[in-house]
Amino acid sequence: MLHGETIQSPLPMDVPWWMADHFVFFGVLYAVLFVLCSGLGYVILKSVMQARQDEHGHGHGSH
Repeated sequence: MLHGETIQSPLPMDVPWWMADHFVFFGVLYAVLFVLCSGLGYVILKSVMQARQDEHGHGHGSH
């Protein structure tokens, strides 16, 4: 990769990790994305489990 050349792909295998500025920027970017996606996955999983528990606990049609 030449000096001043832009990155063509943001995929982890295409990032030049040996450059310090790329390492910091993409390291923080992927860390934030991981935290957001894992939190979103937790919330979705928790709501699905809660819905199943409510469905089985209260029975059908008893509002």
